[in-house]
Amino acid sequence: MDILTSPYGALFLLSAIGIALGKIKFRNISLDTSAIFFVALFFGHLGVNIPIIIQQIGLIFFMYSIGIQAGPGFFESFKRGGVHLIYLALILGISGSIITIILAKIFNIDMLMAVGLFSGSLTSASSLAVTIENTHSALPSVGFGIAFPFGVIGVVLITRLSPQLFKIKIPIEEEKHIAEIRSVYPNLINKNFVAENPEIIGKTIAEIKLRQLTNTNISRIYQQNISFIPNAQTVIQKGDILRACGTKEDLFKLCSFIGSETHIQIPVNRKYIVRQFLVTNNKVINKSLGQLALLQMFNATVTTIRRSGIDIIPNANSRLRFGDKITIALPEENLVNVSELIGNNRKKLDEIDFFPIITGILIGVLISLIKIKLPFGITFTLGLTGGVLISGLLLSRIGKTGKIIWNVSGGSNQFMRKLGLIFFLSGVGTQAGSQIINVVKANGISLFVIGIAITVIPMFITLILGRYFFKLNFLTLLGALTGSMTSTPALSAIEPLTKTNAPQIAYATVYPFALIIIIILSQIIILF
Repeated sequence: MDILTSPYGALFLLSAIGIALGKIKFRNISLDTSAIFFVALFFGHLGVNIPIIIQQIGLIFFMYSIGIQAGPGFFESFKRGGVHLIYLALILGISGSIITIILAKIFNIDMLMAVGLFSGSLTSASSLAVTIENTHSALPSVGFGIAFPFGVIGVVLITRLSPQLFKIKIPIEEEKHIAEIRSVYPNLINKNFVAENPEIIGKTIAEIKLRQLTNTNISRIYQQNISFIPNAQTVIQKGDILRACGTKEDLFKLCSFIGSETHIQIPVNRKYIVRQFLVTNNKVINKSLGQLALLQMFNATVTTIRRSGIDIIPNANSRLRFGDKITIALPEENLVNVSELIGNNRKKLDEIDFFPIITGILIGVLISLIKIKLPFGITFTLGLTGGVLISGLLLSRIGKTGKIIWNVSGGSNQFMRKLGLIFFLSGVGTQAGSQIINVVKANGISLFVIGIAITVIPMFITLILGRYFFKLNFLTLLGALTGSMTSTPALSAIEPLTKTNAPQIAYATVYPFALIIIIILSQIIILF
């Protein structure tokens, strides 16, 4: 066919076929964009070649998007709450790399082939990208193609079957998880109180320091037949009905501080509304909620921040990032002012600003040129992929420099990542396709067995240590396991098992760190 003799025609033909095949689901499992790699293997076997510059440009965009996505979560994952989960990611990655090296030595497998098996077994296209850029060899792609299918399917099967294998009762784990959450974040309730204490009458909320002394929050006041949201300057009058939110113990303290509890209900002001806003105004990006003073200026309270598909409970130190979706409770008359302050511009969110992207990549290229001299005359460089990845990680953490916003909205980053992945997988797939048949003939079934072992053994090591040594809740453990394997399909497979969000929280904590550690370990394997 003439189209196969045209590299660019072949590129878009195999990409179209791969995308179509990737949409096919079997029991809610699909290959998604990765299907392009297997179509490219077939085209490569037919003698199709994709220009190397296409592969390299795809690699650059893919790795930069990984850095931008993982940056904030990567640095946050080092906080105290996620340490045990990070240990699991290290255990899985290190055990997988050790098994890879041992089996490669036993079966006399080329280490470049072995690192491809490692990347495919752990479903890490990013580690494959770094390996290819550093080695300029097609063997890692061949190994990746052999191990990847079971890497996708195996992690889904193990995570779904592990509760039965470990004799876990999910409802009990759910109860334990809820109890753990409540021990850290006690259940909050609302009660109404009558202002009776002479010590507080005629004073402002700021003066009596209710929040500092009782750890409660006054959400509404009924004063002179009017219901409203108080601010720091609201003066408390005798007989006011105050609606307070806090734990049972804290509200008991508040009762002795304000006055007796009442069952009189405060009428709901119909002008009080709850709306969601998109953060698109450059002036508020990287600012904390405390700095914005929404409560003082607009009687507005931020209840949740949704970032990269994850809901975050905000506090005064929470900083806004471009593309955040925040839920705010506020008086209706302040809706326009708050909307203008936050931005709430869907068009701006959907637009891709290429200047910070191209500039960030350029910084990554400059980082890749830095040569670090090591002992014994060895010179070390991060390489193109390492430089671009480091640039993305650091810039996404910084968020904003002057008027330049380094963060990319979720939709734009997904577009950049998928486009880069399409070009990259098309190139490496056709390269590997030209050799895969000969490699399989030479090594037989051993490569497939090694790939399965690299997937299965580390997962069971992680499950056993996580359950019996770290004593983690099994729902949290499953989320950490799927995050350590960087497997979103596996996370989707375990979501129906529980009504809690324990797996999703653990996945989000571990995923950015696992993404980086697998890349590092893949480069260490080559040294053997």
